[in-house]
Amino acid sequence: MITLADVRRAAALLDGVAERTPVESSRAVSELAGAQVLLKCENLQRAGSFKIRGAYVRMSGLTDDERARGVVAASAGNHAQGVALAARLLGLDAVVFMPTDAALPKLAATREYGARVELVGTSVDEALVHAREYAQRTGAVLIHPFDHPDVVAGQGTIALEIVEQVPDVATVVVPVGGGGLAAGVVATLAELRPDVRVVGVQAQHAAAYPASLALGRPTPAPELRTMADGIAVGLPGQVPFDVLAHAGTEVRTVSEEDISRALLLVAERAKLLVEPSGAAAVAALMAAPGEFEGPVVAILSGGNMDPQVLLRVVRHGLASAGRFLWLHVRIADRPGALADLLHDLATAGANVMHVSHVRTQVELAVDEVAIEVQVETKGPEHCAAVMHALRTAGYRLTD
Repeated sequence: MITLADVRRAAALLDGVAERTPVESSRAVSELAGAQVLLKCENLQRAGSFKIRGAYVRMSGLTDDERARGVVAASAGNHAQGVALAARLLGLDAVVFMPTDAALPKLAATREYGARVELVGTSVDEALVHAREYAQRTGAVLIHPFDHPDVVAGQGTIALEIVEQVPDVATVVVPVGGGGLAAGVVATLAELRPDVRVVGVQAQHAAAYPASLALGRPTPAPELRTMADGIAVGLPGQVPFDVLAHAGTEVRTVSEEDISRALLLVAERAKLLVEPSGAAAVAALMAAPGEFEGPVVAILSGGNMDPQVLLRVVRHGLASAGRFLWLHVRIADRPGALADLLHDLATAGANVMHVSHVRTQVELAVDEVAIEVQVETKGPEHCAAVMHALRTAGYRLTD
C-alpha cells in the first residue's frame, strides 16, 4: 500500500519539476452544487495535466541500467505528454504507443517533448498491449499510466497541496480512469486527513470501477464510449484498485450531457479551459446538488483539449443547457412561407444559426415543405417560449 511517507518523498522529487497548481473558487459551481466548491487547477500543470507528477517520480527511481534502456508508455495523450516531458528532463529515450484516434494536439505535444510516437489500436488498453510487447522485445522500461506504487505516490502529491491550500476541506472529487490519481489522493488523505471524503467519478459509458468494486476485483468495463478520452480506461489497475477497495471509496458515474454542461460552465464562468475528463468532477457536483459537504475541492485533472472536440462539446453543451434548439417544422410550399417562419422566429427572440429546406421526404404532402432550423436561445424557458409562439402561430412542429 502507498503511505504518506511515500507521497512526501514523491513531493521532494517533484520540487522544481511539477507546478504547485492554484485552487480557484467558483461561485457559479458552488451555487449549482449547493456547497462551497473550489477548483484544483491541474489543467494548468506542466504538460497540461497531473500526469507529470507520477511519471517523473516513477522514472526518477530507475537504475542507471534501466535508464540506458529507455522507457516506453501507452496513453491517449496526457500520460504520453507526462512521460515525454519527464524523459526529456531526465535525459532518457522514450517511445509512446497511442491510439490511432488520439487527439492531434496531444500527439503533437508528445512528439515536441522528444518522444517517438507509435499509433496503434483504438484504445489505451490496446496501446498498452503493444507497449508491453515492445518492453519485452527491447528491454525498455514500461512506465504504466496508473498501475505502479511510484506513479500513485506521485499523483498523491496533489492531496498534499489541497490540504495546505484548503485546510478545512471536507470533500475531494476526483476523475477516475485507471485509478492512479484517485488512489494517490485516497492514500494520502487516509493518513493525513481521514475525515475528508473522497468521491471518484467515471464517465457512464466507460465505467469499470463501480462493478469492479462491487465484485471485489478489477473487471473490464462493458463499453468505452465517451468524449472523455483521458478517463476512458477499460480495466482498473491492481495497485490503485487495492487502495480504493481497501478504503471503500465511492465511485460515481456521469453522463456525456453532464460532462459537456460542466465543461461549458467551467469555461464560461470559471474562465478555465479543461478537457472533458478534466470536467468530470464538476459534472458530478452539478448532477447531484446538495450531496457533497463543503468545502469541496473538485480536481480539474487536465486541459489538453482538441479544438475539434472543443467545438463539438461546446455545441453539445449549449444544446444540453437549452441554448440551442433544433426545430422540425412543416410549412406550406408557397413563396414567402420560409420568410414568414424566419420572421416569426426573430419576433420570438430566437437567433437562426442554420436552415435546411427539404421537399423530397416521403411523408410530406404534395404542397408541404419540411424545414429543419437550428436556433440560438437564452435557455430552457426561452426554448419553451419559442416553441409555444410557433404553435400559437399555427406551425406544425414534428419530432
